[in-house]
Order: sequence, then C-alpha cells, then structure tokens
Amino acid sequence: MRKIDLHTHCALRRIPRRGGNPGNPLDHYTADFEELRQHLKKQSIGRAVLMSSGEHTAPMDTGCCNDDCRTIAKQDPAFFSWMCSFDPVSPQTLYDRMAKCRDQGAIGVGEVMVNEWMDSPFLTALFGAAEKLEMPVTIHMSPEPGFSYGVCDRPGLPLLEQTLQQFPKLKLLGHSQLFWLEISADCPRQGNQARSGFGRGPVVPGGRIEQLMRRYPNLYCDLSAYSGSCAILRDEGYGLSFLEEFSSRLFFATDTVNSCQTFPLGAFLDQCRNDGRLSDQAWRHICRENAQRIFGLRCAE
Repeated sequence: MRKIDLHTHCALRRIPRRGGNPGNPLDHYTADFEELRQHLKKQSIGRAVLMSSGEHTAPMDTGCCNDDCRTIAKQDPAFFSWMCSFDPVSPQTLYDRMAKCRDQGAIGVGEVMVNEWMDSPFLTALFGAAEKLEMPVTIHMSPEPGFSYGVCDRPGLPLLEQTLQQFPKLKLLGHSQLFWLEISADCPRQGNQARSGFGRGPVVPGGRIEQLMRRYPNLYCDLSAYSGSCAILRDEGYGLSFLEEFSSRLFFATDTVNSCQTFPLGAFLDQCRNDGRLSDQAWRHICRENAQRIFGLRCAE
C-alpha cells in the first residue's frame, strides 16, 4: 500500500541552492518535479504534497512559489497536491488572498516560515483566516526573530499553546527541530543553536509535545525530515508508544528536496508494522488515512 507524503519541495526546473556545497548533493540543488515524482514512487509513495516557498516569486534556493506549485499540480493532479504560502505583508487582505488560493486548489497553508513571534499581527491574521477557511497550517519554527527562519516561540512553546487556544478550530501541524525537540521533558531551554538541534538519547516522558497533544485536539504533527525521524527513532520504545497514542493526528512526510535524499522513518514504519511493533491501524492512519480524512487526498493502492 502506497503512502501519502504530506511535505515535499521541488521546482519547475532543477535549480542550484545559493551557498550550497557542490560536494554535497543534499545541499546543492532542488529537483524538478519529474525527478521528485520518480524518486518518491520508488519509496512506495503514491501522492505528494508540495510546500510553497513564497506568494509570488520563490527565492532561488527554496523551490516553488504558489504559482509554480499550482502549475505542477495541474500537470500531474493524480500525484501532486499543493499548499500555499504568504508574504508577511498586508494582514488585512490575507483572508481574500488565502481564499483565492483555496479556490485555485490549495489544500492548506505551508510551510509557514515567517520569522516573527507566533502572536505577531501578521501571523495572528494568517491563523485566523486559515481557521475561517478551514485550511490546515504547517509551521516551521525558530527560537527568535533574526535566527534562521520560521515562526518563533519561546522554550516550552507558550505561543503555540496560546495559538491553539485562540483558534480551536484551526488544524495546526507542528514541524522542524525546535518543535520536535520539545518531545522530551529535558530539551534545551537556552541557546538558539541548542534549541534548534536534534535530540539525542532516551526521551524523558512529559515533554511539551506530549502535553499539548493530549490537551489540544487541534494540534497535529508533521513527521518529515530528520527532525521528525529523530523524534521517533531516538527512543524507539517511546516513539512507538507516541505513534500509537496519537496515530489519528500524525502525518507521514519526508521534506524531500532531491533524489539524493532518503529519510529513515518510512522504512522504520513499514518494518515495525511487519514485525508487529506498530499496529496496522496506526500505520494506516499515519501513512494514508489521516491525509485522506483531513485533506481530502486520494492515492492509488
């Protein structure tokens, strides 16, 4: 049975990344959609959702803007769907801009990489518009404005909790290292680099992700990239219990950019289902059925 990948990136034409290392294929180019499709199909992925990198013209090294995502999805609607993204301007017009993207086929908003505090006027307007339009939102997170990229929150994710309370009908998908580090109760509380790293060693139960998932049914998780893989694989016992408990709100995803990348979580999920460590029901929810139920996606067997 093929999976649905809820988080991918590509371009209309293969492009180099600014500042990338030519000796490292993971860094130095973004694939075109033909390459991405063939690479994902080899991993038993039957449908992929493209993340938008901008409202009009995407930066050279970040893949597709809204128009490009829509163009790719129109060329291969059986395989590609897309989410839309918005420039951090004119919050008063966000609802209309988002509604237009929804009418053009966008299934959600993401990934949101605006480098502002999560309760800024622009992001508050974005979350409010998405709630009204019933558009799920995927966020990338950062420890503070000016550091790297992504929506900013403090240790313990108080602004994420505030947002979940303020917009109870908004389906909010957490993603990135900063988000997934909070799966463990002993995650770093100081230092931008430390808060943006990858977790190591056993997970200490009672972390903020666990708390927020139990408290707010509108919080969902994007399992993509090494951050999602690390959160589950760093402590397989805890990871498997987390997958089972929250299986109805977790989404398989990869964050693939080119055909040199293969992330470990997909094979791990398959192996755990095959050997009985993960229930077939949890596997189905995570790998296909949640995307079908929440986003209305369809995927060939």
